Amino acid sequence: MKRYMLALAGVILASVGGVAQAQDLAAGKAVFDKFNCASCHGADARTSVDPSYPVLAGQHEDYLIQALKSYKRGAAGMPATANVRKNPIMGAFAAQLSDQDIEHVAAWLAAQPSDLGVRK
Repeated sequence: MKRYMLALAGVILASVGGVAQAQDLAAGKAVFDKFNCASCHGADARTSVDPSYPVLAGQHEDYLIQALKSYKRGAAGMPATANVRKNPIMGAFAAQLSDQDIEHVAAWLAAQPSDLGVRK
């Protein structure tokens, strides 16, 4: 009986985690749409309007979080020692994002199909 209860608890926790992750991804897509990221990075986040703009789909989630927070610090005028990125367009967008928005959009972008990755 104890094993059954532990197994049942594990299944419930796994399903709740899956629902939470799906909600986070949906929230990330909403952030991508709200701030019109597609206008530069493409609707699929892979086909940018300018080849110098990065492909965001499939990028590492932690890298995207760090980059957006660096743009946000840069827009706030923090010193270069604070690991800032200076770009007037990205800084203006990042300044409007909450930390939760950044986490959600980074998770959504990381989950998108892409050619990015390590090839063997």
